[in-house]
Amino acid sequence: MTKRTTHRSTAGKKLYAVRDEKGRFVDIQTYERAHRADLKRKSKAEKGKK
Repeated sequence: MTKRTTHRSTAGKKLYAVRDEKGRFVDIQTYERAHRADLKRKSKAEKGKK
């Protein structure tokens, strides 16, 4: 799993930053959007509970 670190934008919103192996930023998105996307997806454990 990719590790995400949190930061704050200049507007004060919480951000998630994804880095590659060399430490460079790959993706930055707001915590609000990332959290909503996480809730929308189902985990392997949840998929298997049918």
